[in-house]
Amino acid sequence: MTATPLSVDGDRLWADILSTARIGAYGETGMNRLALSASDGEVRGWFEAECRALGCTVEVDAIGNMFAILPGTEPGLAAIAVGSHLDTQPAGGRFDGILGVLAGVEILRVLHASGERLRHPFTVINWTNEEGSRFSPAMMGSGVFCGVHDIETIYARADKEGVTVGEALEAIGYRGPHAPGHLPMAAYLELHIEQGPVLEADGSAVGVLSGVQGLRWLDVRIRGTEAHAGAFPMNLREDALVSAAKVVLATQAVALNHPPGVATVGYIHAGPNSRNVVPGEVRLEIDMRHPEEEGLAAMETKLTAEIGRLVPGAEVSVVWRKAPVAFDAALRGAIRQEAEGLSLSAIDMVSGAGHDAAHVAGKVPTAMIFIPSREGLSHNEREYSSPQQCADGANLLLRSVLRADQLS
Repeated sequence: MTATPLSVDGDRLWADILSTARIGAYGETGMNRLALSASDGEVRGWFEAECRALGCTVEVDAIGNMFAILPGTEPGLAAIAVGSHLDTQPAGGRFDGILGVLAGVEILRVLHASGERLRHPFTVINWTNEEGSRFSPAMMGSGVFCGVHDIETIYARADKEGVTVGEALEAIGYRGPHAPGHLPMAAYLELHIEQGPVLEADGSAVGVLSGVQGLRWLDVRIRGTEAHAGAFPMNLREDALVSAAKVVLATQAVALNHPPGVATVGYIHAGPNSRNVVPGEVRLEIDMRHPEEEGLAAMETKLTAEIGRLVPGAEVSVVWRKAPVAFDAALRGAIRQEAEGLSLSAIDMVSGAGHDAAHVAGKVPTAMIFIPSREGLSHNEREYSSPQQCADGANLLLRSVLRADQLS
């Protein structure tokens, strides 16, 4: 490597963030680029073209994960990889996911301009359907890659319009030929916005992640009796929405009694959803998270019991379990040292949100870097990290990649 430290071009990175945000733009600064939609296909095409122009081969696996690979100088070594995702929430922001992919593209540009190469192949990954907003579950592509999900089962998952994952992959042309898990990796690093208020409140430039919280997704179905809203007396009603309100409050109480756990009722559908009909059925979707498996299990047990007590007959099913994840100690130490070398104040953190890195950590030494989110906002069109914060994160990612190349 050159004696002059390599550095990203922050202005170029920011320009990429703004230009790619036009693909699937929503409102003034929001994004609606759902997984495997036409806009997802468009931004994938941009990513592929940019990486090929920088000397990469681009491989696509059977679930649509994309791997832009720049050869290393020593044949036979596994890849040093970075990545994240290009899909967004229905009303998401410009930084969630795509920052990690664009920072990888910027590192490719730095290596291309300098003529430098890593010992290992350097790979930038776009994981399919991290968000899980169109197709469940979230972190789908990395889950298939790591053997967490069966691909045929995933192909059959359908969105609310009945379109399956397999059909959507074919429609945008990204059902690739490579088997999931085909790429050997020596290390995986992911840069991401925090999506919370901790870094901003602390005044720290970056977070070094020790791991990711575990999570549970619960579905609840409550049945009552539909009735005329004017003619049916209050004391005789079986109002499913009133029962659902008890579940919402119980969910909040369980989280408050199991700190630092969190729980959210993020989806409610009341049927028949008419102003003058007493609701006869309500479906709820609950998200629970905790950094420790013991705490998460206690939350699940307590909430399930509370729902049974408050709403006898309610149907409760756990649709997804994800254990807490610990990241690689050697990579975390390297990131901290590189942050110090860049004069970036750093704190240790646990991620409250799920990330593709949580799946990858089960197979490959993995670490994550956070940069601040203004007001802690994400999954929101007001989501924002400054040009300097994005550049700081990308520079730390670059330096960490160079260190990982020597560690492995």
